[in-house]
Amino acid sequence: MEEKETSHRIAASDDVEVSTYLEIARELHGEQLTSEVETISPEVREAIAIIDFGSQYSHLIARRVRECHVYCELFPYDESWERIASLRPKGFILSGGPASVYQAGAPLAPAQLYASRLPILGICYGMQAVVYQLGGQIAPATKHEYGQTVLQTIDKESPLFAGLPSSLLVWMSHGDQVVELPPGFKALAYTENSPAAVIGSDGNIFGLQFHPEVAHTPQGKTIIENFLYRICGCQGTWTPRNFINESIRTIKEQVGDGRVICALSGGVDSAVAATLVHQAIGNQLTCIFVNNGLLRREEPERALNTFRNNLKMNVVYVDASERFLKRLKGITDPEVKRRRIGEEFIKVFEYKAARLGKVDFLAQGTLYPDVIESTAKETKAAAKIKTHHNVGGLPTKMSLTLIEPLRYLFKDEVREVGLALGLPEDMVWRQPFPGPGLAIRIIGEVTQERLEVLRAADWIVMNEIKKANLYRQLWQSFAILTDLRSVGVMGDYRTYGYLIAVRAVTSQNAMTADWARLPYDLLARISNRIVNEVPGVNRVVYDITSKPPSTIEWE
Repeated sequence: MEEKETSHRIAASDDVEVSTYLEIARELHGEQLTSEVETISPEVREAIAIIDFGSQYSHLIARRVRECHVYCELFPYDESWERIASLRPKGFILSGGPASVYQAGAPLAPAQLYASRLPILGICYGMQAVVYQLGGQIAPATKHEYGQTVLQTIDKESPLFAGLPSSLLVWMSHGDQVVELPPGFKALAYTENSPAAVIGSDGNIFGLQFHPEVAHTPQGKTIIENFLYRICGCQGTWTPRNFINESIRTIKEQVGDGRVICALSGGVDSAVAATLVHQAIGNQLTCIFVNNGLLRREEPERALNTFRNNLKMNVVYVDASERFLKRLKGITDPEVKRRRIGEEFIKVFEYKAARLGKVDFLAQGTLYPDVIESTAKETKAAAKIKTHHNVGGLPTKMSLTLIEPLRYLFKDEVREVGLALGLPEDMVWRQPFPGPGLAIRIIGEVTQERLEVLRAADWIVMNEIKKANLYRQLWQSFAILTDLRSVGVMGDYRTYGYLIAVRAVTSQNAMTADWARLPYDLLARISNRIVNEVPGVNRVVYDITSKPPSTIEWE
């Protein structure tokens, strides 16, 4: 296929030296870059900026960087340079993506990224963007490369391969390939179908045609770690304690003399968020626990005891069960459920805030996966999966300013922070529970009668999982009340009862998940107890679908 030159393409000649990337970057947009952009300071906090071209694996890149105790953030490829530069990164990682760089309008990296003279690691499409923008050529491969393959190193002295053997198993997923390297680059490794599977330059710009972030590249984390430590000069200083100190300082500056209310759900996310805010501003925080009628059995009582007695916080209890059920009457669409619940939460908070005096801020436990899946502005290159009530379910106009101290953390990081804060282990390791509660585990309309059926079934699932000592090994385990009824026979009589589905998954961060291979005898006990102890249920099924293609929750 003949390449189409675009205004973003760098036209570089063969005699361009590696040291002239700054001039090449100026040529890219035909403009002079300011000295402020040219000299990004890599000091202050260690950080890596990940430029997201829409890859399904972008979040995994962030996870691997965080696992190396280096802070990072995902930015869409068309984010403003000022926003990216404000992170003061020590290097950049360019993600994969579904596009082809030679197509009109294909996403490319900002010119200032090259002008910064900071290390760059391009992954799959990110590598192709580097090649294309710096004067090389990309073309459709005669043979696509998908799945695991063997990588053979050429330059064993490259810092990317430090501590690694000369042959590695890597995961490929691409249909384009490098046919001409940019000036100053050389191939560092190859596979059977990719002569330039890894490339590099003396200017600390590297490219990987494979995906080091996925589990199918067993030693991929080492490659990322080598880039962070040996090339970017990171020291791995981002720890839970450093995060806590930085968060407390930031919250103090943001709140000043203001007052904050915090939405408590009983889960680890809101507990950690509330504890961070409480340590920062003390009695300026009032926690509000809303019983929306969508909680599990005994959950309100346990949560109140923890926050009031163990954490010594000022907690206002609001029973809004009837109010939420009224808002959900007749609603079957899951997105409408989420939005109505999110809107009602804010109305309750603002109602209570008006009676507490002047309140300025609302703190909540939004996490990074919530942001990613809801396609907030940080990740607009990705496709929307569903609305999280902490993100997309909020009204566009609120009288309170949000404080979200966990917005850029994954769940396991939140747990590490919770332990560092001294929270009880049973709270820290509590399985995730969705903000909309049981409403999205009831398929169809939410009614009081259906809620009681689900609470009883869910109680049995949780009880048996804990008795089998599997609770900590599972990411989530719960029951779903489907909108199906089936014929059964109980006590020689025909029944036409509810069908309960049981869901149990393993995961590291909820972005991907695998169905748990629960023992047959455990599934049998759960099924027998549900059909015998929960009135109106005569059938139980087990969900054996992973994420993707499914989500963890059914709605």
